[in-house]
Amino acid sequence: MPPRAPDTDSIVTRLIAATEQRTGVRFVGHSVLPAEGDAFVSWAQLHDEARVVAAALQARGLVPGDHVAILGPTSRSLMTIIQGCWLAGIASMVLPLPMRMGSLDVFVETTRARIRHGDAKLILIDDMLAAFYAAGPDDPPIEPMAAVLPGFAGVPTSDRWEQPAHDPERLVILQYTSGSTSEPKGVMIPDRVLRANLDASCTAAQLGVGEVMVSWLPLYHDMGLVGFLSLPMTVGVDLVQAAPQDFLAKPGNWMQWISDWRGTATAGPNFAWVLATRALGRMEGLDLSCLTLALSGAEPVDPNAVDAFVGAAQPFGFSAGSVFPAFGMAEVAIGGAFPPRHRGMVTDSVDREFLERERVAKPLDLADAQEELDVRRLPLLGKAVPGLEMKVVNPDSYEEVPERHVGELLLRGTSVTSGYYKRPDATAALFRDGWLCTGDLAYLVDGELVLCGRIKDVIIVGGRNVFPEDIERAVAVIDGVRAGNVIAFGVEGYKSKESVVVVCEVRTDDNDAVRHAVHHRTLDVCGLPPRDVILVKPGTLPKTSSGKLQRAKCRELYLDEELELA
Repeated sequence: MPPRAPDTDSIVTRLIAATEQRTGVRFVGHSVLPAEGDAFVSWAQLHDEARVVAAALQARGLVPGDHVAILGPTSRSLMTIIQGCWLAGIASMVLPLPMRMGSLDVFVETTRARIRHGDAKLILIDDMLAAFYAAGPDDPPIEPMAAVLPGFAGVPTSDRWEQPAHDPERLVILQYTSGSTSEPKGVMIPDRVLRANLDASCTAAQLGVGEVMVSWLPLYHDMGLVGFLSLPMTVGVDLVQAAPQDFLAKPGNWMQWISDWRGTATAGPNFAWVLATRALGRMEGLDLSCLTLALSGAEPVDPNAVDAFVGAAQPFGFSAGSVFPAFGMAEVAIGGAFPPRHRGMVTDSVDREFLERERVAKPLDLADAQEELDVRRLPLLGKAVPGLEMKVVNPDSYEEVPERHVGELLLRGTSVTSGYYKRPDATAALFRDGWLCTGDLAYLVDGELVLCGRIKDVIIVGGRNVFPEDIERAVAVIDGVRAGNVIAFGVEGYKSKESVVVVCEVRTDDNDAVRHAVHHRTLDVCGLPPRDVILVKPGTLPKTSSGKLQRAKCRELYLDEELELA
């Protein structure tokens, strides 16, 4: 795209410019296909309908700078309302859906906390969810999503939309992160930050004309909302959109959509690639040669899972060079560090014990390792996207450390959030001397990022900084353990020393055999036996709305003896 003048460039002008392209969104999967009409909607048509939404919001007295909470499944209506909010200068607050029917009380409590904390002036809710969420005495007005969409009686026409004056500091997105219901954290993404990160991501990933992006990611998560809706909708490239439930019900659908619609770029967390790998073993007739950017992010990238996917996908024409392990976070809109496109996965093999004891990534050739568990293979995640800088510092002194020394990852630049909404305490803790403190332990190799784990999750056992991901991955391959559903954490043990607890979802007829295997596998990884191995029922481990395992919540449930034992 040619550079735009800074005084006129905005998300609104980009949405308008994208309508000039002969591109749009194609809805696939049972959950999002329209009841009638074409499954393809051009960006021009969606924009015309979004202008109606913007006019309807303005007619209700909402003004630029207001916030609107939106609660609904992935759909054409949801996309239209999100763009309508932006056209009216209103920040969208797309709220997570309930993960499990058994957690509806938590869903309502969390949703209400976010709506109130975010100062939403209006709640738009899908009819399917209206029964799950009733207005509280202090809630803003609730209306059905249809009340602002074209075709509903009384909705103003698009010619009544008044384009607001551009303000680069005005919020476009208020993105709530997973966490405590009592202290929600809303990441503020103003117009200038969103534009900067979209430009940086396009440049770093070489995204451009002719791209076909394929996504089933939820639109309440930053990777879905920013990376796979905001980007194609403002740049004007094609999008193939499905709903998360259509992927989870049949993970092979994802690969089929890519094959059918010649998808060139897609993304998913590590667990999704594991599910896709299993599905590929049962599929025939696919052509994945079109896929040249297969991004893995949002949770730690497991090199073994990547290798397995490549092995399963190559018979269908997939190239190993298309693997794209990346780093991102809501606090930089989405894209943080990207590798070169078409390079594939490159890993750094290091001495595991030296890394844990000395916090230095000492290269170790796989052939020199005595045991497989002596080596930790970590993917290189590329360099900071344009406009961002990154450095690694000692978490105690904040002094920059040399390459291959582990410390906390810090970021600064054009894509960094202005902070957390109405949380000056959390915002102050987020920054130090103008740098955003990510809370991630990492090191650099030739300027490329390598992540080791989260500072808060590290377990100190016998003088070693054990990363729970290592235990979780080692245990996940045991027969009877559900892959991707293992949590390891530390608890205070004898003489105040930390010890390890491992909690696994299992499907087995022999709990004792699985427990014994988990015990010994954990001992192999960290050098000491676990204090406890807890086997729980499938689907009961705590997860965020985007499917990430919640270690702190699991630890809390363990200490309160509230885990659902298998």
